[in-house]
Amino acid sequence: MVVRSLITVSLFTLCISTGIAQKQKTKGKTPESSMPTGIQDRAYWSDLLYKMASPVILNLANGTLKKNMPVEKAPGYGLNAEKVTYLEAVGRTMAGVAPWLALPDDDTKEGRQRKELKDALLKGIVNAVNPSNPDYLNFRTEAQPIVDAAYVAQAFLRAPKALWEPLDSVTKKRVVEEFKSLRTRTGAYNNWLLFAGISEVFLWSIGEQPDPVRIEFARRKIIEWYQGDGWYSDGPSFSMDYYNSYVIHPMLVDFFKVLLDKKRIRTEDYETAVKRMVRYSEFSERIIAPDGSYPAFGRSITYRTAAFQALAQTALMEKLPAYIAPGQVRGALTAVMHRMYDNCNNFDNNGWLVLGFCGHQPEIADTYTSTGSLYMATLGFLPLGLAADNKFWTDPATDWTSKKAWSSQPFKKDYHVDY
Repeated sequence: MVVRSLITVSLFTLCISTGIAQKQKTKGKTPESSMPTGIQDRAYWSDLLYKMASPVILNLANGTLKKNMPVEKAPGYGLNAEKVTYLEAVGRTMAGVAPWLALPDDDTKEGRQRKELKDALLKGIVNAVNPSNPDYLNFRTEAQPIVDAAYVAQAFLRAPKALWEPLDSVTKKRVVEEFKSLRTRTGAYNNWLLFAGISEVFLWSIGEQPDPVRIEFARRKIIEWYQGDGWYSDGPSFSMDYYNSYVIHPMLVDFFKVLLDKKRIRTEDYETAVKRMVRYSEFSERIIAPDGSYPAFGRSITYRTAAFQALAQTALMEKLPAYIAPGQVRGALTAVMHRMYDNCNNFDNNGWLVLGFCGHQPEIADTYTSTGSLYMATLGFLPLGLAADNKFWTDPATDWTSKKAWSSQPFKKDYHVDY
């Protein structure tokens, strides 16, 4: 009996020891079996983007955007909202959905969502530049349309076959006239130079005569404002915020791509801009906390997931560094979306975005922010432009850098670059 008891105790101790050792071996690492699949993640992303974009796009197609979109303004708001907020909503939404709508039609649920939005947006663009339509958008007065025409231009550059080529000749002519009307105004001496520049290179890309001064001024000044290690200043002085992602990196890369195609810059100039965006994207991936939160600092935090546009575009272009797996970025961005949109009530009862960061927080909105401004958030969804069988969606989800760091897993130390 004594021997049997000793054997039982020994076996029990061995089992406990083995369990502890196994637990220590896997401490902190998220089991792959508990992670959503790429199919589940993609369905979540596409449903969320459809929810966000459809009120803007479907109302524009029906000529009811101005009638139905609420116009909430920040305390101390300093613009003429009725003249700028609707183009803000349309331009920013277009730039966010463009890569997704560029995918071929298919009969999946997602495919039907895409086709509905694409067909509606093409109708909406017709309305937006038709002076007799209730949703005719203002390009011709105020400075703000310089910004949001740029996002329309970026959308056309991101999805020319889906959003530009199918338009009828009258609508194309009207779009060109609206863009050329922007030349009567100038904007701020900062990232706004890119807005003017990308509108001009869009015109150039469709065979129109651009304004070379606006193009060259944007090209020279943005490069002069590079600070190093993947960061540009927003004008002559540096601002610690997300404007490198909201605007500078993605728009500069798209701007330079047209200039490269037109042989106005060298291949190495374009490649340097891309490398700098990739480097900045590494910081973006690192700031995503293990729970999907990220720091709410700087101007325009009401733009929400636009804070990750540069990372999203790097993934879309399949330029992620070798040590950052596509499934790692998908996991990180999905965590941000769940944290931002599941845990925070960021929509009103009719599905429109509300002023705030995590919920309705109008007091944190900047004095240039109204309802239309918020649709920058769509810019975080660019990887939906990758096909469902791309490795971004098919690779297993893996822990991102901060999740590894805070769970005692190995992770790559950071470094500095000189380009």
